[in-house]
Amino acid sequence: MYITIFIICFILLAYFVLVGNFFTRQVMYIKTQSLEAIYERELAEQRFDEDFYLTIGQKTFSVPSRYGYDLNGVLYEPYQKNKWVILCHGVTVNKNNSIKYVELFVKLGFNVLSYDHRRHGESGGATTSYGYYEKYDLQTIFHFLKELKGEQIIVGIHGESMGACTTLQFAGFLEDAADFYVSDCAFATFRQQLSYRLKVDFKIPKWAILPIGNIWLRFRDQYVINDISPIDAVRTIQKPILFIHSKPDLYIPYTDTVTLFKAKRKGFKKLFLAERGGHAMSLNLNKQQYYEAVKEFLKQINISTRN
Repeated sequence: MYITIFIICFILLAYFVLVGNFFTRQVMYIKTQSLEAIYERELAEQRFDEDFYLTIGQKTFSVPSRYGYDLNGVLYEPYQKNKWVILCHGVTVNKNNSIKYVELFVKLGFNVLSYDHRRHGESGGATTSYGYYEKYDLQTIFHFLKELKGEQIIVGIHGESMGACTTLQFAGFLEDAADFYVSDCAFATFRQQLSYRLKVDFKIPKWAILPIGNIWLRFRDQYVINDISPIDAVRTIQKPILFIHSKPDLYIPYTDTVTLFKAKRKGFKKLFLAERGGHAMSLNLNKQQYYEAVKEFLKQINISTRN
């Protein structure tokens, strides 16, 4: 009997250790791609005009994060005017993935700040947290830009995927300080997204992984799954938000963005659902419609798009 109990306890302990370690390694240390690889991919897929991009004035910057590492990025300032957009990229990629959005907003008359999230590109940081720590870094970047260019400037924030989740959580949990936000293909809650990916990628029910993973996540990175919740954040945001998602997205279902759109009860909101494209591909495969959606949104909130 004692041997049986010992074996059962050993199996449960081994399961707890294996599952917790696997889960947190996948979440916290997801593989990232190099700046060079992303630039070459975006260029090869013709997702931006390189000739146009190289004509935009560029200046690199580095800002210390409150967590002890540097956040590195680029200022694109072709205009002597007070309109800026901050770009937040998605998980695994970096600021070079945002070049297509640099082109978009420069053509709409904005200067642009693009930076690497923690543990991505040229920025420091040990783990990826899907907006939990990244929202504080975005707050640092936001105030850096305000201090550099003046409190009177107009600032919008555009986020893609994890960057969209970061944007919404910055605005909803920290300060609703930007003049507008664009949320492209965000998930509604981290728990829901993890449950969905476990089912699709591994055919594993959430109850077999998430409770253990949650304990390990708290121990290893000092937050829990429910702490990452764009839907809770969006309920408090009053500034205008343009929600974007591609209907064929199989990584984060477009219904997440519909849910986020419905959850925003305060202030102006607009929804653009692209008919083509997988995850984070709305601009790539619906360029004209994407440009028009952003331009119309800005017109509706009385922000000029003239150069």
